[in-house]
Amino acid sequence: MTAHRAAAPIRNPSGLHARPAVKLTKLAKSFPGALEIALSAEGPWVDAKSMVRVMKLKAAPGTVLHVRGEDAAAVAALADLARRDFDEGPGSGGPAAA
Repeated sequence: MTAHRAAAPIRNPSGLHARPAVKLTKLAKSFPGALEIALSAEGPWVDAKSMVRVMKLKAAPGTVLHVRGEDAAAVAALADLARRDFDEGPGSGGPAAA
């Protein structure tokens, strides 16, 4: 099997903090297959469905989030969430839009 990959910048000023991490893990859990994320294309890779492991990445603003998994749609969905600034940017209705 071929793993699908995608990458997206983390533009949130606080990085991948608690609220975006919850959104990412919740979305990852909505797909049946394994999904992993990393801060480098070479890894180390962590389970995108584990809130603890996602938070331990301590992804800072400007970091590129790499996503991989067997399901192309799942990989694309996680990368798209990051590209949308975890739905927290201006115009999203999230906290930064207030």
